[in-house]
Amino acid sequence: MNMPESPNLPPVAKRGRSPHVAAMARKSPLDDPRKAAHAWARYRRMMRFMMLLTVGTVMLALAVLYKQGSAATVHFYIATALGIGFTMLLTGGLMGLVFLSSGTGHDESVSDLSEDSEPRI
Repeated sequence: MNMPESPNLPPVAKRGRSPHVAAMARKSPLDDPRKAAHAWARYRRMMRFMMLLTVGTVMLALAVLYKQGSAATVHFYIATALGIGFTMLLTGGLMGLVFLSSGTGHDESVSDLSEDSEPRI
């Protein structure tokens, strides 16, 4: 189904495509399978390290709580372990993705098409 030509649309949109499609011409380094495999292997290695660090931190926190001799129930220890573990793994995963994106040059392949010429603060 072809849309009728409109004089107000940019040339790319007249052909039935979004104006953003033509602007994304640069390839990401993650499009190369070898570079992507290397980057994801590095990410998995980082996540394994974060898992070990998280388990160690949770065990240390639980040991400190136990040694203090508080009258905490088992539910408190479970909530503490889950809270620390989830927070550390989520933070590590998101930061790992930031490092993956920045380290592979994926961030540089994205172009800014905003039309405002004012510097952002």
